[in-house]
Formats: sequence, C-alpha cells, structure tokens
Amino acid sequence: MIGTNNLSVRFGARTLYKDVNLKFTDGNCYGLIGANGAGKSTFLKVLAGELAPDTGDVYMGPHDTLYTLKQDHFQFDEYPVLETVLMGNEKLYQIMKEKEALYTKEGEFTEEDGQRAGELEEAFADMDGWNAESDAAMLLSGLDIPVDLHTSLMKDITPAQKVKVLLAQALFGKPTTLLLDEPTNGLDLKAVAWLENFLINYESTVIVVSHDRHFLNKVCTHIADVDYGKIKIFTGNYDFWYESSQLLSKQLKDANKKKEDKIKELEAFIARFSANAAKSKQATSRKKILDKIVLDDLQPSTRKYPFIDFKSERESGKSILFLENIGKSVEGNELLHNISFSMMKGDKVALIGNPLQTSLLLKIIAGVVKPDEGSIEIGQTITPSYIPDDNTEYFEGEQSICDWLSQYTNIEDMAYIRGFLGRMLFSGEEALKPVNVLSGGERARCMLSKSMLEAPNLLLLDDPTNHLDLESIQALNNGLVSFKGEMIFTSHDHQFIQTIANRIIEITEDGIIDRRMSYDEYLERELGIEE
Repeated sequence: MIGTNNLSVRFGARTLYKDVNLKFTDGNCYGLIGANGAGKSTFLKVLAGELAPDTGDVYMGPHDTLYTLKQDHFQFDEYPVLETVLMGNEKLYQIMKEKEALYTKEGEFTEEDGQRAGELEEAFADMDGWNAESDAAMLLSGLDIPVDLHTSLMKDITPAQKVKVLLAQALFGKPTTLLLDEPTNGLDLKAVAWLENFLINYESTVIVVSHDRHFLNKVCTHIADVDYGKIKIFTGNYDFWYESSQLLSKQLKDANKKKEDKIKELEAFIARFSANAAKSKQATSRKKILDKIVLDDLQPSTRKYPFIDFKSERESGKSILFLENIGKSVEGNELLHNISFSMMKGDKVALIGNPLQTSLLLKIIAGVVKPDEGSIEIGQTITPSYIPDDNTEYFEGEQSICDWLSQYTNIEDMAYIRGFLGRMLFSGEEALKPVNVLSGGERARCMLSKSMLEAPNLLLLDDPTNHLDLESIQALNNGLVSFKGEMIFTSHDHQFIQTIANRIIEITEDGIIDRRMSYDEYLERELGIEE
C-alpha cells in the first residue's frame, strides 16, 4: 500500500498536478496513463522518493517496502546474473554479503564474530534465505534466461536478456509496492505472457506505466489517469476506461449543445418580444429560465487524438501482390528463404518473426531492397505506401513540416496542408518547425500524414506504433480497422495486431507459416500461448 497527501509537482511555472490525494491498495494493479509530458514517470519518481514534491508527501505502512524497475541497463555490468537478481531484496543481499565477508575473512574468528554470525544466520533463515538462489533462478527461468547464463556477468549477455534480468530483480524482493515503467519493452511474447500471469497473481500493490494496451487490459484492475492537472483513479482496465471516458466526453458535449441551443432560443424570444406589452411577462419568465442555465465547464485535456483516416484514391483490383521464392542474404547470413504468398482483396496481414526478417521483407515488397532470388509482382491497380521502421533519412533537411509534406502530394493549397497537419496535432506555428529537430513521435505522425496524402490502397507498415503515445496508437488503430484497402504490417503491439489482422504470416527458417485467423488464435495454435 502507498498513498499521497495533498501532493503537488511543478516544473518551472507549469503545474503537472495539484493537491493529489490517492491511495493505492494491495491486491490491485494500477495502470498510470496520460499524454506525453503529463508527468507519469515523474509521478513514479515521486512515489519512489527519487524526486521531492513541491507540496504534500507520500506515505506507506511501517513494514511496507517499495521497488522500482531499474532503467539503467549498464548499472550491474560487473555482477553475475543471479547475484543481480538477488540484489532485488536489498536487506537479504546485505546479510548474504556480510555473512560471506565474515566467513572468508583472514585472521582469527573471534567471539564477537561468532555472535554476529549467529545474528546473521537467524535473520537469514527468517527471510527464507536458504531458498533465495533457487527462487531467483526460477524467476530467471520463467523469463527464459538459460541456467548456463546465471553465472555470466551482466555485461556478457544481450540487451534483451538484461531487460529480463532487471525485471526479475524488481520482482525478486516481493515488495509491497512495485513500480514498473514500461516493463514489456524488450520482452518477447512468452516473457510478456509470463509477466502478465505473475502480476495477475501478485498480492501486493503494482503501479505500471505502459504503452501496451493489451498488457494494461490483462493486468490492470484500475486506471490512474493523469489529466487536467489532476490524477484520478478509475475502476477497470484500459479499454473500460477508454470507452467510459469517450462516452462521458460525448455526453457532456451533447448536454452543452442542448443548453446552447436552448439559450439561443430563449435569447431570440426575449429580443423579439421584450418590448411587446402583451408578451412582456413571457419574456420576463424566459429571462429567469435563461439566468438559471449554466454550461458545464469542459476543461481542455492534455490528451489529444490525431485524426487518422486512410482514403484510397481507387479500389484494388483482383491482382494485388504475388511473391514467389523470395530469398535474401545480408552480410553472408540468409535471412529470407523460399518466401512465397499472394494477397487477396480484404487481406490485412500481420508479419511476425525476427524483426530483421520482417523488416527486410517489407523493404523488398516496397522496392527499397532487391531480393537475391525469386520474383515479386504488384498489381496494376495497386498504389502502395510504405512506412519504414527507421525514418531518419526522411528528416535530414531543414525545410518546415509544411514544405516537407507538400513534396509528397499534388495538392498546392498550403492552407489545406496546414489544416491537414492541424488534425495531426501540428497546430499553428508548429507546422513551420524544421523537420530535422522533430521528436520520434512527431516524425511518426509526419510519416502517417505523408501516407494518408498518398491515398494508397495497399499499406506497408513496419512497426508504425513505434514512438507514438497511447492516444496516437489508439487513433491509428481505429483508422486501420476502418481502412478499406489491403495492408501488410509488423508490430510489437498485441492489441494492434489482434484488432486489425485477419491473416498471420510468420517467417521461419524454411519459409513461412501462413494462417487466415486472428492473432490470439494463432498464438494459441502455434505457440501454445492462451489469451
């Protein structure tokens, strides 16, 4: 359990949130959500004691413990993997190190040493220290870290494995409050599924920041929403919060619209008949009614959704895309072998597998890279649009966003371009920013704008949610569900794939596995992962 009393945090003149009074209780998992810059990670730092609030305080029970998932992947490079996990229980780890130092010290083992050793052994046993290494090893095995790596130094394992070890470290101490900032980053499907099951059964308090909506839906019992300068807790998972918040916003706007219409009606009557003796009483009565109407205060949200809507200039014909025996090697390594498939109308294909392979295949389909062998044919009616996973080369110039976008369309009306960018959250002077200073999220929205203006009927999208915030991911997800054309895409976002794809193609060493089914059905059938 952890809570806050009258908590306020400011950055310069800007107030992130004010007078926050919250209580996070055991047995619940809270998804902390909000727009980029709303202060989610800052709030975790305040809860962890790494950052002092401007007013108020954070409180915990006298025997409560707190642990935060470490973000510095190089902090433990000189330590063995298993020992790094054991550090997750700081008190137990200190006891273990002191015991080790005591028993291996040079010179005489004194009576004081014996007394201290007894105290340490008692504390060690009370904390179930004899099972510590086996418990840590079980965590590592659950995250698919092989036993032969448990004694390796952290610096000698891969970045993806480091992420798993640091996650195991955070979980090992079984803290009463666990703070997780983007815990699924770098995890494979099986590791994410394992973590979901672990957190679902976790008996203490979990507060998590994540852009993975499927993960939030699976593990969260509550949503803590950072918006309007406040943090409010809602019961339910992310989808329930999203649908409820959209409905509430619509209801408030509709209610205000009805009030505004009534105000106009009353004002028109009063203006028309206030000077008419026969109607003066009615005019006075309507003025009293008018004075009682109060419009609801609709505060501007920090959360903004771009308008993403792909419209094809023409419908696809029957001939869309044919790949036959595609093969490609990179630096002597064969990444693609015997890749053959064709697309039908309505196909929305999710490519899964090694990202090096899926990205390479999309580049070949887009014509960016030529295959070593095999053939590819795109139908004459097809207008493709490709968004790569790395868009750096598109943004090396110094032209404004407006000028940059105009080169990808025949539309010469700059007012239209400015309006289009406004719907993609580049309002006012932001549309004049030079493209070489844009953030990852801004560049991603620019690429989506380019693709929409190209009016394609075949979308080739390589991890299009990368760098996007939850709101933009949701908007893109909705836009692609509504898209009438065909598409091939890659993504690490489970819900994105599940809600869009009607066909799954997995790239393997020998070719492909091709299934016309949903992503969840594929995971259960091919990988044994149940959703």
